Amino acid sequence: MHFVIHCLDYKGGVQKRLANYEAHKAYLGTAPFKILISGPLLGEDNETMIGSMFLVEADDKAAVEAFNAADPFRKAGVWERIDIHPFLKRMDNR
Repeated sequence: MHFVIHCLDYKGGVQKRLANYEAHKAYLGTAPFKILISGPLLGEDNETMIGSMFLVEADDKAAVEAFNAADPFRKAGVWERIDIHPFLKRMDNR
């Protein structure tokens, strides 16, 4: 099953994000499921990172929640809001 993880940073948190980026990136490499796409969300200026988005393929939501709970960005308080939802892929034009 697919899940979308949508995370929004605390305002003004770019420096905290950058300080924890390498740990976050390394952690993603340990995922117990397939991360299909991931990357930062950008502000209206199309440059400033304001959050993160992931599309993952996992057996259940509990596994996704547990993995997200241990992410270095979450532990460091980078994300103010985290939403995890099942996702039904209807189209893929790759």
